[in-house]
Amino acid sequence: MADTAELKVTPLHSLHLSLGARMVPFAGYDMPVQYPAGVLKEHLHTRASAGLFDVSHMGQVIVKAKSGKVDDAALALEKLVPVDILNLKAGRQRYGFFTDENGCILDDLMITNRGDHLFVVVNASCKEADLAHMKAHLSDSCEITLLDDRALIALQGPRAEAVLAELWAGVSDMKFMDVREIPLHDVPCIVSRSGYSGEDGFEISVPADKAEALAKALLEHPDCEAIGLGARDSLRLEAGLCLYGNDIDTTTSPIEASLEWAIQKARRAGGDREGGFPGADRILGELGNGTSRRRVGLKPEGKAPVRGHSKLFADAEGKTEIGEVTSGGFGPTVEGPVAMGYVPTDYTTPGTAIFAEVRGKYLPVTVAALPFITPTYKR
Repeated sequence: MADTAELKVTPLHSLHLSLGARMVPFAGYDMPVQYPAGVLKEHLHTRASAGLFDVSHMGQVIVKAKSGKVDDAALALEKLVPVDILNLKAGRQRYGFFTDENGCILDDLMITNRGDHLFVVVNASCKEADLAHMKAHLSDSCEITLLDDRALIALQGPRAEAVLAELWAGVSDMKFMDVREIPLHDVPCIVSRSGYSGEDGFEISVPADKAEALAKALLEHPDCEAIGLGARDSLRLEAGLCLYGNDIDTTTSPIEASLEWAIQKARRAGGDREGGFPGADRILGELGNGTSRRRVGLKPEGKAPVRGHSKLFADAEGKTEIGEVTSGGFGPTVEGPVAMGYVPTDYTTPGTAIFAEVRGKYLPVTVAALPFITPTYKR
């Protein structure tokens, strides 16, 4: 575990301490894993009401074409991602991923068309590598700027709209993946209707020196509580959402990861801008011909969670190893253990019975459809 003295802190660090958070090292930052209520209650509160998360450790990047045309920035970034950015309308956001020459995933990210530039949010653990990657490949045509003077907070849950509407009533007009610049607490913020919980909600980019005041204003609402990384992980797992470094990495292709929905028609075989991204031959080939393995949901029997890196077997004796769990834990909403992992394509049908090795025993696990909960995004 990293020495706390070496860890970076977010603009909300003092607020976390004042709220009694238990802090842990995460992606080089001192981050709140839970508050006094605990992970279980925080998880259920987010599903029922509204939870506020500090995600300021993530990277916020501006990609602006030197020509001043956002279409030029879009076409440049399309050289690194298998995503249709050119047709992304102003004020809209899209999920994507950087791929490498082997057709595997370097990081997953969110891309927004802000009218005259692209706004990209990348994972904390990949932030420096992603920035270097973009600068190495896009600097001829684009200016790449890391916004290190902004915080990022996420407001998630069925009451998120009501909480945010106290500060700006127009938020109710936004739909899933809409992005607007909104004055919150008299501060211009970039607000997207999106998140990482499976619930309706928002992610708010705010100047670092105004973040604590905004967070406190949101937490004054009786429906809103601070939520740590522990519940963030269990919420995203129930929602079937990938965590980079666990469920996707440089050993997994987007198709193996069941993320082909994020590759639009324009970038596929026969599309207007087919290929042209790293690893296109493999990824387009897998889109057409399938893969040997896929990411699936897993529901262990009983109450014992099956954790990441647990081996998966075709038989109860552990003779035929077929895959591995990538994320696993207890799902408070579904009131039982849930997991995700990779299995051969022949084992991907929901209801298929397989086995996971847990402390030398082979526990029954059923392949399940993802997500484990019904998302409540406002479309």
